Amino acid sequence: MRKIIFFALIIISPGLLAQTNATTDTSSNWTNHLQLTVVSQGHPAFSAAYSGANSLNNNAESNAVSLTSTLYLGRKLWKGAAFYFNPEIAGGKGVGGAKGIAGFPNGETFRIGDPAPALYTARAYLQQMIALKGAAYTKQEDDMNQVAGKIPDSRIVISAGKFAISDFFDDNKYSHDPRTQFLNWSLMSNGAWDYPANTRGYTVGLVTELIKPTWALRISAVQVPTMANGQELDDKIFKALSETIEFEKSYSINKRPGTVRLLAFHTVSQAPSYQAAIDSAGIGDDNLLNVINGTYEWNKYGGVKYGFGINVNQDISDNAGVFARASWNDGKTATWAFTEIDNSVSAGINIIGTKWKRKDDNVGIAFVSNGISKDHQAFLADGYNGFIIGDGQLNYGRENIAEVFYQAKLFDKYYLTGDYQFINNPAYNKDRGPVNVFSLRFHVML
Repeated sequence: MRKIIFFALIIISPGLLAQTNATTDTSSNWTNHLQLTVVSQGHPAFSAAYSGANSLNNNAESNAVSLTSTLYLGRKLWKGAAFYFNPEIAGGKGVGGAKGIAGFPNGETFRIGDPAPALYTARAYLQQMIALKGAAYTKQEDDMNQVAGKIPDSRIVISAGKFAISDFFDDNKYSHDPRTQFLNWSLMSNGAWDYPANTRGYTVGLVTELIKPTWALRISAVQVPTMANGQELDDKIFKALSETIEFEKSYSINKRPGTVRLLAFHTVSQAPSYQAAIDSAGIGDDNLLNVINGTYEWNKYGGVKYGFGINVNQDISDNAGVFARASWNDGKTATWAFTEIDNSVSAGINIIGTKWKRKDDNVGIAFVSNGISKDHQAFLADGYNGFIIGDGQLNYGRENIAEVFYQAKLFDKYYLTGDYQFINNPAYNKDRGPVNVFSLRFHVML
C-alpha cells in the first residue's frame, strides 16, 4: 500500500503544483517548487578475479531504479529573514546496493538497505540576511529555497537548521547537481571532501556567509553521524563536529566569466585510524573494523580528518564552459560520511545545443581519477571493508572514470537524459572490471 500511495503522489503532484501556482496569490512572500527525478541504471557482466562483501556484483545488472521527489517551501518572515522547509520522498536502489565503487555512478541514491519509499524532512532551516553598509540592491528571482525580492549585493547570510552542506559549499556551474548534470558522486563535489552528512546527505548546524559583489567567504559548523555513513547525527557537538571554510572569487578571462573556490575542512568524530583497526584486528579485536564499516558505534571520540579542495569553472564561449576540481585528505583517519576517496582530480566540459538548434539541450563530458592513501590501501589489502568498498583483496590502481551525458528538453521543465560511465579499477582494484554503466534519467522541476 505504501508503494501505491507513493507512486500515485509522484504521478499527480506535478499537475497539482502547476495548478496551485496558476491559481494562488503570486505574492513574493512565498516560494514553492517541486522536483521529481527518476534514474534507471544497469551494467553488463564484467571480469572479476574475486569478490568480497562490498564488491559490485560482476554479473549483469539492470533496472536499478532510484526516485526522489522534493517539495521546496519557503516563507519570508521579518526583514531579511526567511524559513525554508523541504519534505522529501526517496526510494529505490543503486546498482550493487550502492557498494563496490568509490566514485559511485548515481548521485541520487545512497547506501540504505531498504529500497522502499520513505518520507522525511530533507531541509528545515532559518536564514537571516544582513545588509552591509553601502550595499546596492539587486533583484533575486524566485527559485528553489529562494524567495523573490531585492537583496543587497554586500551582505552577511546566516543559515541555521537542517540542510545539505553542499547547498552552500563546493558549487560549480557545470558539475554539481546529479539531477541535471553529471551523475557520478565524485563529479558532483570534491571527491576527497568527506563532507558531513547522514546517509541521505543532510546535516544540522550553522553556516555563515560574507558575500561581496566579486567574492565570498563561507564558514560552517555542523553535526556528523554517530556511525560511519549512518543515519543518526551525533548530538555530542563538543566531541564530534565538522567545520568547513571556503573562499570564492569571481573573475573573467577574455570577458568570459569564471569562478574559483578554495575549500578546507576539519572533522572530529568517532572514526578510528586505519592503522589502529589493522593493529586491533591482529590481536583478535574486530570492534574497530566494525566501526569503520558502519556496523558498530563504540562511543569513543578523537578521530580527526582534514583536507583541502580547489574548484574552478570557466565559460569559454556563449555555448560552452569547462570545469576542474582537485582535492586531498589526510587518509589516515577512516572515511566517516561521504565516500572512500582520499585524493581526486576531475575535469570536464559542458556544451549547450544552440549549434544544432536545441538551445535547451546540453551535453557533458568529464573525467575523474580517484585514489586512496597507503594506510587505506593496506586496510583493504588485508581483506577488511569500509562502508562502501572492500573486495577481500586489493591489487591497487587508481579508480578512473569517464562520464558522458546528453540532456534533452522534452517540453517545458521536463527533461530526459542518457548517460554512460566507464569505470576502470572499481574500488581501486585492478583485478576487477572495467565496468560500463548505462543510465536513463527523467527530471522535472516546477
